[in-house]
Amino acid sequence: MFDFNGTLPLMMFQFFLLVAVLNAVFFKPLTQAIDERDGFIRTNNTEARERLEKAKRLTEQYEQELAGTRKQSQQVLADAQAEAQKIAQAQITEAQQQVQAEVMQAQAELESQKQSAFSELEKQVDTLSQQILNKLLGATLA
Repeated sequence: MFDFNGTLPLMMFQFFLLVAVLNAVFFKPLTQAIDERDGFIRTNNTEARERLEKAKRLTEQYEQELAGTRKQSQQVLADAQAEAQKIAQAQITEAQQQVQAEVMQAQAELESQKQSAFSELEKQVDTLSQQILNKLLGATLA
C-alpha cells in the first residue's frame, strides 16, 4: 500500500521547512502582535480601574465636604435667624417701652387737664352758686 522511497523524507523536509518558515514569518509576528495587544489591554484595564477607584474616592470626599458645608450653612442660617430674632425682640421691647412711656405721659397730661378742668369748674360752680345765692337772698330780702 505505501511505498517508502525517497519522496517521503523529501516531503517531510518540505513540511518542516514550511512550518519553520511560517513560524518565523507569520506565527511569531502574529503572536508578538497579539501579546502586545494583550499587554496594552491589560494596562488600559488596570489604569481604568485605578481611575475609577480614584474617582470613587474623590466623589466620597466631595460628598463628605458637601455635607459638612451644608451643615455649616444651616448653622450659619440658624445663627443669623436667632440674631435677627433677638434684634427684632429688642426693637419690639424698645417700641413697647416708648409706647408705654407715651401712654403714661398722656395719662399724666390728661390727669393734669382733668384737675385743671375740675378746679376751673369748681371756681365756676362757686361763682354760680354765689350768684344764685345772691339772687335768692337778694330776691327774698327785697
